[in-house]
Amino acid sequence: MKRSERLFLVLMLILSLNIAFMSHAFAYVDPSVTTYAIQAIVGVVVAVGAVAAIWWRKAKKKVSSKLGIDENAKKTTEADVVEDEDDDD
Repeated sequence: MKRSERLFLVLMLILSLNIAFMSHAFAYVDPSVTTYAIQAIVGVVVAVGAVAAIWWRKAKKKVSSKLGIDENAKKTTEADVVEDEDDDD
């Protein structure tokens, strides 16, 4: 049996035991707990999005370098304009 199959079976066993011995919790969830939960979920989504964007940028750069594609080939830049302002008055 593979390690992932054993892990899956252990997790299913834990889940089924939790369901079998479940009891009702008569608890009050106030609005501050709800807002905290929403903030936590949004934080996780933003963090996963940031990691995915960084990973995508690195993967794109690696594939472009392997294929010999220059991403700056068609970009144009303006020349630096430097003016010397001498006041000889």
